[in-house]
Amino acid sequence: MIRREFLRSGAALTVIAALPRGAFADAPFTPKPDAWRKFEITTRVEIVKPAGKARVWLPLPAVAEPDWTQPLGNEWTSNAKSAALKRDMKYGAQMLHVEWADGERAPVVELVSRIATRDRAVDLSKRGAVPQLPDGERKLYTASTDLMPTDGIVKATADGIVGWAFSDVEKARRIYEWIVDNTFRDPKTRGCGIGDIASMLKTGDLGGKCADLNALYVGLARAVGLPARDVYGIRIAPSRFGYKSPVQAARS
Repeated sequence: MIRREFLRSGAALTVIAALPRGAFADAPFTPKPDAWRKFEITTRVEIVKPAGKARVWLPLPAVAEPDWTQPLGNEWTSNAKSAALKRDMKYGAQMLHVEWADGERAPVVELVSRIATRDRAVDLSKRGAVPQLPDGERKLYTASTDLMPTDGIVKATADGIVGWAFSDVEKARRIYEWIVDNTFRDPKTRGCGIGDIASMLKTGDLGGKCADLNALYVGLARAVGLPARDVYGIRIAPSRFGYKSPVQAARS
């Protein structure tokens, strides 16, 4: 499913609950593993002018990493004729698929998701005891996709960026620094962007939003054999490093 088609019609309102309060001043970005924090996210969707068949796909927390994030379950209420959990078997993305009966005048669904998360830190200057990536995951996360090819201009660009770097850490660092130096966030990009990285490189237009810039890094990394994936989420609490949550940003 294309990212920008999660909600094809209707109006959606997301309310973030249980946010910590207090002022957060800008601080150096030095995350350290800390205590777990739990959050509850409430998403309410109302289709205000239903026409024809009404359905929505609501993304759910699906990434489970023992060191820093854990989904804690979902609950929902709706006047739909059906609501079911769906999971993409290839990438693990999870969604709530909701479909209303024809003629429903006021389609509505309210979803509550709970998660636990905490800061994480990785010292890339030290060699850690990292488990070897299984062959199946390595194949998946170095594979080409329709919007993230790993040949042609993507491969040529990646090879030029990493140069004579031999270690995976140095290759990843050079690609990251290239992204920082050459790309920019373009506020005019619709939604989150679509992540068509070959077109970005061919046109030289390296502006975009998260789905564009993240995908560009991932595609370049995969092109030189580095397993990489893009993970999407939302900021649901004020950051101790000065970043705003979506609710804060909307109010400021």
